[in-house]
Amino acid sequence: MAKHEQSADAPWQGVRARPRRRVERHNDRHQWEKDRVRRSRAERLRTGSTEHDTGLEAADLVFHAEYREAVADEERAALFGVPVGTRLLERIYRTRCREDFPFALVRSCLVHEVAAANPDLLDDANEPWPGGTQNQLDTLGIELDRIEERITARPPTAEEVEELGLEEGVPVILLRKISLDIDGRVVEFSDVIFPGDRTELVFTTCLKSRGK
Repeated sequence: MAKHEQSADAPWQGVRARPRRRVERHNDRHQWEKDRVRRSRAERLRTGSTEHDTGLEAADLVFHAEYREAVADEERAALFGVPVGTRLLERIYRTRCREDFPFALVRSCLVHEVAAANPDLLDDANEPWPGGTQNQLDTLGIELDRIEERITARPPTAEEVEELGLEEGVPVILLRKISLDIDGRVVEFSDVIFPGDRTELVFTTCLKSRGK
């Protein structure tokens, strides 16, 4: 499908820009997104997860989305619990400040047959979707129960160096986000690649009281 970008600015690839804003990604963002699922469209339009992570306003950002069909290889088939070769909907997202590099490289997958129950979810022209992925899933009658995040670090590829504007020796952080519904079924997963010099992942775990 055609690429969709909410800006008339030139593409960011190959453009050296001012130092990037540091991003703090907290794990409470998932509950924040779930709390907004049933709110009005107008309220969901006011802000999104990138604004939540960066403190920026929507007017400061340029968003790009591209959808395409893919097929499940062994790894993806095992994640979704579907046969190898099952059609998937792959969504590629980039969000940046104007005249800057993307905050992260995001590749998200849904099972195509599941997403097709709402045809609006197959069209990248509907991005950015107010309320994000959890609201998209809600239109399919899917409620998330939990999100697992698995994090590793590695050297970047040549393409990642170029697209993220990385300096020599800077690693990338790879976050795999796995979303499970209330029946324990994997309904979406994302691979998110962050620049290692400008990203802080913050995890808060609430502990139960021992009692008195």
